[in-house]
Amino acid sequence: MTFTGRELRTTLTEDGTLTLSLEDVTVPAPGPDEIVVRVEAAPINPSDLGLLLGPADMKTLESSGTEERPIATFRLPKAILGGLRPRIGQSLAVGNEGAGIVVAAGEKAKALEGRRVGMVGGAMFADYRVLKAREALPLPDGATSAEGAAMFVNPLTALGFVETMRMEGHTAIVHTAAASNLGQMLQKLCLADGIPLVNIVRSEEQADILRALGATHVLDSRAEDFRKRLTDAVAETGATLAFDAIGGGDLGSTVLQAMEQAASRNATEYSRYGSSVFKQLYVYGALDPSPSTLNRLAFGFTWSVSGWLLFNFLRRAGAEVNARMRQRVVDELTTTFASRYTATIGLAEALRPDVLKAYERKATGEKYLIDPTRG
Repeated sequence: MTFTGRELRTTLTEDGTLTLSLEDVTVPAPGPDEIVVRVEAAPINPSDLGLLLGPADMKTLESSGTEERPIATFRLPKAILGGLRPRIGQSLAVGNEGAGIVVAAGEKAKALEGRRVGMVGGAMFADYRVLKAREALPLPDGATSAEGAAMFVNPLTALGFVETMRMEGHTAIVHTAAASNLGQMLQKLCLADGIPLVNIVRSEEQADILRALGATHVLDSRAEDFRKRLTDAVAETGATLAFDAIGGGDLGSTVLQAMEQAASRNATEYSRYGSSVFKQLYVYGALDPSPSTLNRLAFGFTWSVSGWLLFNFLRRAGAEVNARMRQRVVDELTTTFASRYTATIGLAEALRPDVLKAYERKATGEKYLIDPTRG
């Protein structure tokens, strides 16, 4: 039995035209260890926007097609096409994670038939998705698809931050853009596990969100005394590990400098090479696409800046850690790892100009959920 439905696709052509459209696709019958899921919910994560829109300029947005089958096109400068050459000419499906009902299952996966599951693996902005049974997790009884749609990327990222901290011998964390859905999960997780956490936000409204969750250290990067308060918080918590969602600009450098200054407060000897305390900054996002600026003379020589990607971490962590993390997500799906959504939209709505502009802003605390059953 096959299924036919829509799938959101993004295509870049040689002339720099980026096109978003809904394409009809036939989903094959599941193999022995596969399932077919009718997608009922799929969140739009920042990681999805990188594939969906790339470096598209919203000012070039043009709309065509029909209300049921809208088409959105953008013009990309030819100067940046070189770095995107591997995707030119390819029609790429989008959506890292989602949830829905299993409508067909292979002989080795019959136990999942009729169950509501969360799933990961790409191409989730669609009516149907075929995937390996191991890529899906049954939701707890009574859980909705909306509750289970975001049970992979953000929850496993928050848990991955904590596991990274433990694996690398750190005892506290600094987190930027901390009022996001992910940041709120991390705050609740750190409170539950007794891990000191320094949250950096960009407004008092965002700070209030975290304080309401019980956060102790919440710093507004726009405040005049931000740098002093950051150094004080790092000194109090002993944080030597940071996860940066911003990417561009000098915030990461400022965090490393605060760690160095905190480490130097109790130094008994001067070293022209800075403190011997190792400081690690992981960049996991690109909310600011501008170049990263590091004032390397401000934090000595005992430091590292690296990228952090969830899927690389999961491969490195191994099966036992992966299983433990996933089980915790299931156990705390509606508490620690609950997601909040700004709006729920259909597949066709996701290509409306006003909706595209809304979720492209990547505003802190704003998150959109696609429900293909809405149209």
